[in-house]
Amino acid sequence: MGQFAVGQPLRRKEDDRFITGQGRYGDDVNLPGQSYACFVRAPYAHADILSIDSEEARAAPGVIAVLTGEDLAAAGLGGMPCIARLPGRDGKSAILPHRAALPQSRVRHTGEPVAIVIAESAAQARDGAELVAVDYAELPLVADTAQAMAEGAAQIWPEAPRNLCLDWETGDARATDTAFANADHVCRLRLVNNRLIANPMEPRMAIGEYDPATERYTVHTATQGVFRWRGLVAEPIFHLPPERMRVRTYDVGGSFGMKAFVYPEQIACAWAAKQVRRPVKWTGERAECFLTDNQGRDHLTDAEMALDKSGKILAVRCHITANIGAYASVMGPGVPTVAAGGLQVGVYAVPALYVNVQAVFTNTAPVDAYRGAGRPEAAYVIERLIDHAARELEIAPDALRARNFIPPEAMPYQSAGGFTYDSGNFNLVMEKAKQLADWDGFADRRKARHATGKLSGIGMAYYVEKAGGPPQETARITAQPDGTTLVYMGNQSNGMGHETVYAQVAADALGIPFDTITVTSGDSDILSDGGLSG
Repeated sequence: MGQFAVGQPLRRKEDDRFITGQGRYGDDVNLPGQSYACFVRAPYAHADILSIDSEEARAAPGVIAVLTGEDLAAAGLGGMPCIARLPGRDGKSAILPHRAALPQSRVRHTGEPVAIVIAESAAQARDGAELVAVDYAELPLVADTAQAMAEGAAQIWPEAPRNLCLDWETGDARATDTAFANADHVCRLRLVNNRLIANPMEPRMAIGEYDPATERYTVHTATQGVFRWRGLVAEPIFHLPPERMRVRTYDVGGSFGMKAFVYPEQIACAWAAKQVRRPVKWTGERAECFLTDNQGRDHLTDAEMALDKSGKILAVRCHITANIGAYASVMGPGVPTVAAGGLQVGVYAVPALYVNVQAVFTNTAPVDAYRGAGRPEAAYVIERLIDHAARELEIAPDALRARNFIPPEAMPYQSAGGFTYDSGNFNLVMEKAKQLADWDGFADRRKARHATGKLSGIGMAYYVEKAGGPPQETARITAQPDGTTLVYMGNQSNGMGHETVYAQVAADALGIPFDTITVTSGDSDILSDGGLSG
């Protein structure tokens, strides 16, 4: 393959490695002198820690150390990061309580780690963890999103009355109220967007290393970007300049947003490596990842749409209760608010919008960005409203959509949600989709299936999202003595095909053969900065 590789059908560079089992994932990494970690986890969703007795565990075969939240606090480590310090409609910023990697006095969700056991083997670490005796006093809990702010609900944080992390709004409340007051028809829905678990094929993992000669940490862990992870950890938690922490990521077996964040196990392994003067490795088992991986969605939405008698949308109004779990994760409060709030109008010319989001704490695993990070939730709301209005007004759902699309001649279009749509011919796309699906022929197909005792249905949904961050990235290109080219990228693939795509771009930009280019990433020592892929 020669020049002009972009747009040409190429065999992906990374696929042979993956489909033949030759990928190198975090758990494939083993270091000289490595020890193994197992975490003691809370069996309760809300409880005080009265005592931790690790004497028997410390005496168990192969156990090197047992470390707890008291040890971590004595070391002066900072709290787990949340960068979504958003202002609320009351002028107050989001309440972001301190979150230690290992809590000292209280657990707030099932599976929260309270101690780390380090041993010569993974089996000995697990055996040692079973010998750690933790005395708990159970507390009232709240896990239901709808009940988090209810009268008498269990309070998770004293600084967050009614379990409210953030009360946020966007849009024009007055214009929206006026539109509803003058509407010919109002449709209303209560929608539940269920909580879910990302569950990638590769579980979370971490290996912590510490070099006393250079006073430098190295953390091997599955991330969506080593530079962002280091930026969230080095100074905020370890109080170190970035150059004193190296982060390495290898092949990543799926993420879906979940590996973009910082987790207690990563911090504990890095810190423990300094304490025991050996590398400390942890690989999550599927059951503990089910309990502790950041989860997704979990919204309860009361949505309303105002229309005139011709079916034109006048306004949309939403109240969303968004469950962010027991702790505010890295972007937790930002997902249902700035990522989703203004997109509740979808692809429709909605003159007025008002959205109120109340992000609440519950005794559940933290919730953060997952596959679309708020945008699918917004699309779900507006598309359900459109379908509901179509049924109530007895208008075909495609016809109601066509009546309300932002017209192409209106581009660039400033939406009531505050976003500028740069282009789009939404009706053209819908008509093409209908043609490909034989939408108009469905009635006959359904009749034929009903005659054989089978049921069938058809539906449509439209989706738009604001995607991506600042259009910048870091790379280093090195010409090798053998005539090949090595491209170091700042961002990280977790299944996107970067090795192929960036090689195509480099081939076009440099005018060199595609087959002579190798793309790599995942080492914070190679470049000065980089982004992430989600």
